[in-house]
Amino acid sequence: MTTNRLNAIVTVPALLLAALVFAGTVEAQSVKIQGLINARSGSSMTLQTDSGNVTVLLTPSTQAEEVQGIFHARHKDLEITALVPGLAVQVAGNYNAQGQLVANTVRFNGSGLQTAMDIQAGVTPVQQQEQAQQQEITQQQSKLQQQQQQLRAEQVAEEENAAKIAANKAAVAAVNKRFGELGDYNIWAEATVYFGNGKVNVDPQYFAQLQALAQKAVTVNGYTIQVQGYASKVGSAALNQRLSQERAENVTDFLEQQCNIPLTNMLAPGAMGTSHQVDSDATAEGQAENRRVVVRVLQNKAIAGT
Repeated sequence: MTTNRLNAIVTVPALLLAALVFAGTVEAQSVKIQGLINARSGSSMTLQTDSGNVTVLLTPSTQAEEVQGIFHARHKDLEITALVPGLAVQVAGNYNAQGQLVANTVRFNGSGLQTAMDIQAGVTPVQQQEQAQQQEITQQQSKLQQQQQQLRAEQVAEEENAAKIAANKAAVAAVNKRFGELGDYNIWAEATVYFGNGKVNVDPQYFAQLQALAQKAVTVNGYTIQVQGYASKVGSAALNQRLSQERAENVTDFLEQQCNIPLTNMLAPGAMGTSHQVDSDATAEGQAENRRVVVRVLQNKAIAGT
């Protein structure tokens, strides 16, 4: 056997072995993890898994996919803003040189997304209602000092309000138990955009206000922007739900396209419909106050150190 033929016989298996080792190394770098989003901060999110919290980096090329069908064989591509706290997801990605998990795809169930958005919309109002009831109790205690003859009646009212507060606390605790410890946020800036009856386009008079909010946001470390749309109770419930959604989406588009806010720093636009009315719909003035979009600049308290 010639020397060249012997070298060829030895070289082929060696090359195959090297290729298999290389393929195994590449495959080892790609990971999949499952967990619950419990915070969004800038272009990253914190995932609560069975083994602890994992920080996942989101990039403009990260794909958010809603799986569909019994066997999850089909999927629908969504904006990255759909990755809201409280959403159960599966993340596929690779670790970068700094040991950080960079997401290539984030997959989730459609019903889970709706539930997470309901939680996002509902937890804060429950807490606000609790604060309002606590203030009412304080006012009632002051009144007791002036009207001793009504002491028993006021005590009954105080006990009823205390029961309501306890019930609200139990509701918040149940939400946290189901969806994990959602991140707690500071509000750094807030703006309200109002709309005409049946209108969804952003009036130019609010451009400067939104641009100022965006300029404030980029100075906040790890900021996240929340956009929630509302409607008055004029018209059908389905129509008002659609109007609140389109209003929130148009404000989000303005922030992204005109104010250069990346989608990685925004939560999905919230369609609040006719919930949480700020004024009575019995008057035209009250209806105008309820047709609005509220924009907030949030920062996770863990980053703020508070």
